[in-house]
Amino acid sequence: MVKIMEIEIEIVGKGKATVKLDDRNPETAKKIYEILPVPGDANIYLEEVYFRIPAELNYENPSGSTEKGDISYWPPGQAFCIFYGDSQPYSEVNNFGKITENLEVLKTCEDGDEIIIRKK
Repeated sequence: MVKIMEIEIEIVGKGKATVKLDDRNPETAKKIYEILPVPGDANIYLEEVYFRIPAELNYENPSGSTEKGDISYWPPGQAFCIFYGDSQPYSEVNNFGKITENLEVLKTCEDGDEIIIRKK
C-alpha cells in the first residue's frame, strides 16, 4: 500500500492549508517531502506564491500549465510554487501536489510573509 503524503503550508499569523502530494512527479514529491520542515519568505507573482527551498532538483515530467490549487517545483529558481488562482507558471514546472483544504488562505499572503512547509 502506498503511503499518502500530506503536507501543511502555514502562512505565519494568517492560517494553514493542507496539501496532498500526488504522482505527477513522484521523485520531486518524495525529495521535497524528505527535507521538510522548510521555512521561507513569500514572493508573489500574479496568483502564485513562491519561495526558494534547499532542493536542487531537475525537471521530471515538466508542464507549462497548472490548475488552481497546484503545488509545483520550479527547477531554474529552486522554488516551491503555490498556484492559488488562474495564473500560469513563468516557465515549465514539476507539478506534484494539490491543496485539499483552505486554498483561500493563500489569497491573504503578501510579499515577505513567513511561510513554513511541514509534514502533516
